[in-house]
Amino acid sequence: MNPAPAFAESTKVWARIGCLSFGGPAGQIALMHQEIVEERKWLTEQQYLSALNFCMLLPGPEAMQLATYAGWRLHGVKGGLTAGLLFVLPGAVVVLALSMLYGAFGNLPWIAAIFYGVKAAVLAIVIEALLRVARRALKGNADWLIAASAFLALYCFDVPFPLIIIAAGLIGFFQSSGIAHVPSTSRPTLRSLFSTMLAWGLIWLIPLALLIIALGPGHVLSRIGVFFSQLAVVTFGGAYAVLTYMAQAAVEQHGWLTPREMIDGLALAETTPGPLILVTQFVGYLAASREMGSVWGGLAGAIITLWMTFTPCFLWIFAGAPYIEHIGKLPRLSGALAAITAAVVGVILNLSVWFGLHVLFSKVNRLDGTFQPWLPEWQTLDVASLVISIVAALALLRFHLSIPKTLGFCAILGLIWKLGF
Repeated sequence: MNPAPAFAESTKVWARIGCLSFGGPAGQIALMHQEIVEERKWLTEQQYLSALNFCMLLPGPEAMQLATYAGWRLHGVKGGLTAGLLFVLPGAVVVLALSMLYGAFGNLPWIAAIFYGVKAAVLAIVIEALLRVARRALKGNADWLIAASAFLALYCFDVPFPLIIIAAGLIGFFQSSGIAHVPSTSRPTLRSLFSTMLAWGLIWLIPLALLIIALGPGHVLSRIGVFFSQLAVVTFGGAYAVLTYMAQAAVEQHGWLTPREMIDGLALAETTPGPLILVTQFVGYLAASREMGSVWGGLAGAIITLWMTFTPCFLWIFAGAPYIEHIGKLPRLSGALAAITAAVVGVILNLSVWFGLHVLFSKVNRLDGTFQPWLPEWQTLDVASLVISIVAALALLRFHLSIPKTLGFCAILGLIWKLGF
């Protein structure tokens, strides 16, 4: 392990990572590992893996939180803020610009044709993520049972996502056994922990309180702020778990977007650098711009969404960073994390099926009653979307083409099919 670099040197590296972090969480985590562990040796392998396991235990985007921790480890709070912000902001600028273009010109034939191909590819990308997480998470019969139960609870019975994660964590916690001795001398004091949590909690929530007081709880900006604040607390299990909860809530509960627009937003996030959950910015922009009837309203919605989504990440990391190496030695917490990760496989499977149905069929309905799965109208199958999705799956899984190249290739296929180029 090398000595900590100068702050200016590390800032350049974080900026580079922020601009090149394509490919979703897996690609971003691999890129950071290459940059800060393999090439520069700023963290050891064990430090990096301990931090990654901790970030997987937290709600929110694990790759952004991992970057924040690495920056904190090198230069304290200043370093953590720099690393986290530079990981998010380049992609946020691009997603905002694309969201504005989509809001203004989303119905143009050539744009619709590009998204037709891209969102078919997104289905293959989500399935690839499912396979990757499943290989890592499902190590025994108990893990398979947890994953299957999570999928059935979401898909067939519409059980709230937070209850599934809490139940999985409790199962893993109480199934694990053993006591690890962790020295208390190197832990920060509880007073220090409380001060950090209070400071960042106020930074996060005071703007939300002022927003509600100024505009009222029923205003779209207030509702966006409350929704994404709740999202920041309950979405355990990484970016794809966040997407599952947000996509269905934004479409079904709030009616801010249609299912196809939600898939278009995910396609935007897949093609840009930064955390995959920057798709939240797309949702916030469209929701506010439509209800307020202006681009400025959309900009306000996008900014509020970013604040409420990512400020809590700094709270979790700055409060928990001093404890990361200790947490990995606690068997019950490790067991809870393993069970949550298994449940996330079922969550991503639900996302895959939900996306797949809305990409491949023009009409999809949910049954009423206690048992309420999503079912397509089979005669509305879009054969061209199915073919493009299969092509994307082959490109990713068989020929190991990168995500940006796969998306670009499928965008061309969409143009050819829709416009006859």
